[in-house]
Amino acid sequence: MTCPESETNDHEMGQCDRIGAGRLLSVSALLSDGPPTEAGKPMVAVTVPSLSIQESHGETLFNDNCASCHGVNAAGQYGVAPPLVHVIYEPNHHGDMSFQMAASRGVRQHHWQFGNMPPIPNVSENDVINIVAYVRGLQRANGIH
Repeated sequence: MTCPESETNDHEMGQCDRIGAGRLLSVSALLSDGPPTEAGKPMVAVTVPSLSIQESHGETLFNDNCASCHGVNAAGQYGVAPPLVHVIYEPNHHGDMSFQMAASRGVRQHHWQFGNMPPIPNVSENDVINIVAYVRGLQRANGIH
């Protein structure tokens, strides 16, 4: 599927998604040849709020299952995996079900140049609900709604 320039192709769902020019610029900046970085360093600075009980449980699950790729506090890691505390993953663009599908089915590369994400078979649907609560809490604390 080919999308107009103002839209991106969501390969998984076969749909075009509207993303504003500012969002595309922020993604382009992360993918550009900007300042040299070392693989594994955080891609974004993340403010960590006080966490609810559910978010704290999600943090533990995230650290056990996701942080090795997506980094501490979902900040991403250069050369490894993208930050989840990023406007691309805001609820209106990647709803909570996107996280469920990513964990159970994996994801084909489409927004970033890190390659495909494999399924994460050791997490249950309930685990993902708690992980998403943690990620959404981080996003809200960092101005992503």
